[in-house]
Amino acid sequence: MLRWLKTNHQALTAVGAMVVGLAALFIAWDQARVMRAQQHASVYPVLQVDGYQSSGDTNASLGIRVRNTGVGPAQIESVSLYQDGERRADMSLFLAELPPGYDISWTALTGRSVAAGEMVPSVDLTWARSDVRLDDLTAAALEWDRWEVEICYCSVFNRCWTTSPIGGARAERVARCERDDADPFLVLGTAAIDDPQAVTIEAEDAR
Repeated sequence: MLRWLKTNHQALTAVGAMVVGLAALFIAWDQARVMRAQQHASVYPVLQVDGYQSSGDTNASLGIRVRNTGVGPAQIESVSLYQDGERRADMSLFLAELPPGYDISWTALTGRSVAAGEMVPSVDLTWARSDVRLDDLTAAALEWDRWEVEICYCSVFNRCWTTSPIGGARAERVARCERDDADPFLVLGTAAIDDPQAVTIEAEDAR
């Protein structure tokens, strides 16, 4: 063995160089992997969908808002509404259950880029406090518990997630979002125009 080592030092040198090269290649790959992870983490968006209900001296309101609590922009590709697990095109069935006399405002979400820390009021329903009883507002909030909002959104690196329903678990990672130009909150405007209960309407189309 010792004689072989003495007479084959060139082969040993080649093997040593190969081992060093493989080690350098692994280190470079690992560093690239860590850098990619750091890049994705630096622009990681987290969308949260929250329902709210408030009642003050002059106004009472009910609605939902979307907030990006992550560190990067969230590109919203699709928004879906579900009532008792069944998909709905808009919230017209919900509007039909509300006490009359509300003002309504909404914001289209599909195609919108929500910056880190930004909050978007997707829909807001407001009554003059003298025009609605607290029991009616509570009943409307209970009706809203039957509805779920699902948003599919992506980061700037095209990593995508689907939000959980209001009050649900964390967003789930998905391979990609199917772009859907239909927006149930934009459609909500059409339903509100046809609804005599709607007193004023404001719309903001984000696209």
